[in-house]
Amino acid sequence: MSATETSSPESPNRLAQATAYFLKFSLLFLILLFISSVFEIILASSDHNLKSGILSLIKWASLENLAFWLRIALPAYLIFSLVYLVSRSLAFILSNLAIILFFSIHLLLIYYYNTTLVMLGGDIFGYSLAEITQTVGASGTLAVVPVMIFLVFISLVIAGILFIRKRIFFPPVIGLLVPVLSAAYIFVGWDENVQPKLETDFETKLAENKSEHFYNAAYRHFEPELYETDIYAESYVKNYLAGDDVLEPVEYVDEFNYPFLRKSTGHDVLGPYFETKQKKPNLVFILVEGLGRAFTNKNAELGNFTPFLDELSDKSLYWPNFLSGGGRTFAVLPSIFGSLPFGKTGFMELDQMPSELSLFNVLQKNDYQTAFYYGGNSTFDNMNRYLKANEVNRILDEPTFPEAYQKIPPSAGGFTWGYGDKELYRYYLNSVADDTTAAPYLNVILTVSTHDPFSVNDQERYNERFEQRLEEIGFRDELKEEYSKYKKQYASILFMDDAMKEFFEAYSKRADFNNTIFFITGDHRIPEIPMTSKIDRYHVPLMVYSPMLKRTAQIESISSHFDITPSVLAFMHEQYGIQTPLENAFVGQGLDTLRNFRNIHPIALKQTKTDFRDFVMGNYHLNGNSLYQIQPDMKEILVNNPEKKAELQNAFDQFRRKNEQIIEGKKLIPDSLKVYGS
Repeated sequence: MSATETSSPESPNRLAQATAYFLKFSLLFLILLFISSVFEIILASSDHNLKSGILSLIKWASLENLAFWLRIALPAYLIFSLVYLVSRSLAFILSNLAIILFFSIHLLLIYYYNTTLVMLGGDIFGYSLAEITQTVGASGTLAVVPVMIFLVFISLVIAGILFIRKRIFFPPVIGLLVPVLSAAYIFVGWDENVQPKLETDFETKLAENKSEHFYNAAYRHFEPELYETDIYAESYVKNYLAGDDVLEPVEYVDEFNYPFLRKSTGHDVLGPYFETKQKKPNLVFILVEGLGRAFTNKNAELGNFTPFLDELSDKSLYWPNFLSGGGRTFAVLPSIFGSLPFGKTGFMELDQMPSELSLFNVLQKNDYQTAFYYGGNSTFDNMNRYLKANEVNRILDEPTFPEAYQKIPPSAGGFTWGYGDKELYRYYLNSVADDTTAAPYLNVILTVSTHDPFSVNDQERYNERFEQRLEEIGFRDELKEEYSKYKKQYASILFMDDAMKEFFEAYSKRADFNNTIFFITGDHRIPEIPMTSKIDRYHVPLMVYSPMLKRTAQIESISSHFDITPSVLAFMHEQYGIQTPLENAFVGQGLDTLRNFRNIHPIALKQTKTDFRDFVMGNYHLNGNSLYQIQPDMKEILVNNPEKKAELQNAFDQFRRKNEQIIEGKKLIPDSLKVYGS
């Protein structure tokens, strides 16, 4: 044992001892970070397709880990030294527990990303324990092999702690290098332009430190940025959200009391495409779980795995460059039917949801019947609470299905999301009366088959269908091998497409078919197939199909979920004379029907319930501190344009400031407009 270690607790060398011991703990921590990253990359290479190469990934992951280590070393040193001066034993115990606990959580975060391809952040605080249990149980994440690997790794951590305590010794002066280097990094930093140069967004996130992302996101959740309403703030010099180049300029009415309240534009862009009939049309919205543009229809980046939807898009108004409002299902109902801001963890999570104008309640005031159909339980994400607030007439979800219907095959843990798409459509067709004399209806169908764990009835048939589709697309053998890693995902997509085909074949035989307009879109893109860009998560198609269409069109301009309700209401007002309010609080400005590629909408996007870092304006996409330029094929390139970046940041801050006011209790609409609301 060294002289340093045998010094009495009261000796002048006590701080020197703490410094020497901290060096051992911190080096072990850094080594374990490197080992965990190598393990993560090897795990990812066995489950996914890596285009950048393992060595390149290890290099960038090592730089990310080194930066994380330098960021935390100085505060960790100060805490360790203070505790050590009080009690050496307590310092050792707390350090050992901290390292074991950190890597226990770190390994879980690695497994979460490898399974879902989503980095876990503050969104975990946006879900109830029941919702987390259902999601983890349904995914089958807690399998035997991952648990065994977890135990082996934690054993390695404990062995490392015991080894450094007994075998490794450093002079205190060398130990000072760690807090000095950490202080230099914190106060001086290094070149921010040194960023991972990897092929896909999936690989860029793979190289990131999962714990740093999680704890930073958790901090932002509990200590959010404040957006004070300073009328002299730079971002108020120009009202970006009003728009200079939009379908109709936005005219806000009373931003102080009602942050989003504006005059209705009433610009009908859908009317010219439709034959107007005497009877009001039925509206059917099909919201497909995970339906991303990356694998849907012609020119899909990953190949066309939806042959029926591709055929249907040729008979529709089709927006291939469409964006969802969120990266998970929590955003789809408020975005599409209310064109609403997000609140803190999603509009449906607000303790007191403010009165709103929505497609549901405005059409109900115009004699429409409304219904919501879902194969899962509508309590998830508080969907039923939102629907009830909008006085939707019927909510038909998993608990209401008769016994004759077959559920999705359960995962290894016995969990299932509910009923697959074919059963959901069958239930819908059996419960909607085919009566052309009845009141018109607004019906919403939310599917679930294309959700993790991607289990479908008749699984073997769709596994074979997947192999056939690879042949039909004409993939080379090496590509077939790459795609086979996502067989369950693609098989579920083919199942979804078949279910849609059978649904429309059955619907076309109904008497009410000829007076029905169908809206088909995805709630977001499936994240469990790796993404190539930041925008990919939100890139979904929109198809508006109806026998009432006079002509079809493929519309390349960008619109989003937020634009659907403003345009549908304008269409219904102009073509069918329904009463619509003169003012509303819609975030969206209406669908753009220009056939050429452009974007005239400012669009705030929320990836998870707590991850709010994406904003699109013009042909640019702000993601956190990075600016991307969106190409006509919806691919993105990282650009260095400080002026444009500041413009988007100011516009995004304006939106977040307004959103913060809703969180704090300000209203969306005045009481005088509640005649249309709930």
